[in-house]
Amino acid sequence: MIALAVLVALCGLWELIVRLGVVNELLLPAPSAVATTLWEDRSILGPDLATTTGEVVLGLAAALVVGVALAVAMHLVPLIEDALRPLVVGSQAVPIPVLAPLVVLLLGFGLAPKILIVALVCFFPIVVNVADGLRDVDPDARRVLRTLGTSRWQRLRFLEAPSALPAGFTGLKIAAAVSVIGAVLAEWAGSTSGLGHLVVTANAQLDSPRAFAATALLIFEAVALYALFSALERRVVSWSPRTVS
Repeated sequence: MIALAVLVALCGLWELIVRLGVVNELLLPAPSAVATTLWEDRSILGPDLATTTGEVVLGLAAALVVGVALAVAMHLVPLIEDALRPLVVGSQAVPIPVLAPLVVLLLGFGLAPKILIVALVCFFPIVVNVADGLRDVDPDARRVLRTLGTSRWQRLRFLEAPSALPAGFTGLKIAAAVSVIGAVLAEWAGSTSGLGHLVVTANAQLDSPRAFAATALLIFEAVALYALFSALERRVVSWSPRTVS
């Protein structure tokens, strides 16, 4: 509720600034104009929202599958950990705005490059958080299981994997929040639909209300995804103190 009150206050201040003529409405439309555009242009915004959401969901799913698999492999095989962790960290130094056009050039203007770019953006926080969560297990619990003669896979299944869930969800929430950025960058690199494409088109036409309406939907999608995974974390990881509201 506090966040909602702050948002309403900021929108009220924004509306007042535009109404008083402090800022040109062509550059910064009032929130009321953005809200009107959201309703009147719903037939345009809706399909583009669906396109971007599909890219985000598929890219995030790909990053989750590959990221968790790689994190487990790094945890189980120290040689893989030593070889790949520097590469995983170094992958974040590659600027996506530079990489995205190359990916589109190689894979075309279809869905594949969008999924790959979103996955690249989401990949790092998932791998690092899951790998660290698997490693940071109570050493006493690990010693007890070894004393009981459990196998490596049994320790992974019954101790390390459950213990890594809070850290894993942290990485997933971060990835969900930034996944929208990956989709927008992919659409800017080459696309005929999606909210990122709509923002570029609206800016070229000096249609600021539509550009801000598309941006508002992007923000809403990122917040909604974060909230969804936060709710799932509270349900799945009910024993963890970090899930308590």
